[in-house]
Amino acid sequence: MRKVLVTGSAGFIGFHLASRLLADGWQVIGLDCVSPYYDPALKEARVEILRQHPNFIEARTSLEDRDAVMALMAEHAPQRIVHLAAQPGVRYSLEAPQAYVDANVTGFLTVLEAARAHPVDHVVFASTSSIYGLDETMPLSPHRGGNHPISLYAATKKANEAMAHSYAHLFRIPLTGLRFFTVYGPWARPDMALYKFTRAILSGEPIDIYNNGEMLRDFTYVDDIVEGIVRIADRPPAVNEDWDAAASDPATSSAPYRIHNIGNSEPVKLLRYVDAIEAACGVKAIRNLMPLQPGDVLATWADVDDLTQATGFRPRTSVEDGVRAFVEWYRDFYKV
Repeated sequence: MRKVLVTGSAGFIGFHLASRLLADGWQVIGLDCVSPYYDPALKEARVEILRQHPNFIEARTSLEDRDAVMALMAEHAPQRIVHLAAQPGVRYSLEAPQAYVDANVTGFLTVLEAARAHPVDHVVFASTSSIYGLDETMPLSPHRGGNHPISLYAATKKANEAMAHSYAHLFRIPLTGLRFFTVYGPWARPDMALYKFTRAILSGEPIDIYNNGEMLRDFTYVDDIVEGIVRIADRPPAVNEDWDAAASDPATSSAPYRIHNIGNSEPVKLLRYVDAIEAACGVKAIRNLMPLQPGDVLATWADVDDLTQATGFRPRTSVEDGVRAFVEWYRDFYKV
C-alpha cells in the first residue's frame, strides 16, 4: 500500500486532503500537534473522523521534535510527504512572531531533513498568496514577484520556498511549493472571515468588513485545493534543462523544484462574498466598515496556467456554491 505523510492532518486543509487520500487507497500517516491557536475541539472532531478509517495512522507530535519525526519516518517509510502544518494567520503574526519562526521555519527544516534522511518521491509543501505582498501586477504569477511580503507569516512562507530550493539543489529532493489563494469551505478555521461572518450573522452580531469591503480576493474552495494538491503530487518536478540563471525564473530551476499557484483565478470583491453569506444564511448582516488592517493586501488573483498545463485541472467552484456548502456544514455541526 502506498504511504504518505500528511503534516497538519488535524487542520482545515490537512483534514480534507487526508480524507481524500484515504478514499483514494493511500495509507495516511497524519502528523499534528493539535495546537491551541484555535478551538482544539474542532481539530479533535476532524481527527475523530479520520480515525474511523483503518488506513489512518495518527502521530500526535510537533515538527519541532525532530527525533520524533525521524523515528516516524523510519518506522513507516512513506513514499511521499505533503507538508501543510503551519502557524497560520496574518494578523496573529504581528502579535506572536516567534510562533511563526518555530512552526513555519524550524518545523519545515525538520520536514526537509526527514526527506533527506529517508528519501521520498516528492515533497509537496503549502505556501501562500500572501507572499505576493506589494506586487500589483495582476494576475499574480509565480514567474515574477513575490519578493516583497508585508507580514511575517508571508515572510516565513517565502523562507520555506528558499529553503526548499536549497535542498532540491543540494540533495536532489523533488520539491513543489503551492501558493494557496484564500481557501474556504466546510471545517474552516474559526479565525477565517467566512467562519466569523457566518457566526456573527446567525447570532445577530455586526461583522467588521476591512478596507470598506473594497478588497479583492481569489477565494478558492477547499475541494479545488485538494484536487490540485493530489494531481500535482503525482507529478514530481524534473530538472528544467532550459533554465537560464540570467533570466532567473523563480518558479522553476535547474534543480527538481517548482512553484505553482492554486486559486480560482476569479477575483471577487469582499462585498460579494458577504452577499453570498447573507444569501446562504437567509439573514442580512449588520455591516461595520473598517479601514485596511496592517499586513493585509488589497487584491489577489491567481495565474494558474502552469497548474492547468501540468495537471489538466483548473479550480471552478463559484463563491456562491462554496459559501452555501460551508453554511450548511456550520448549521449542522453547531446545530444552529
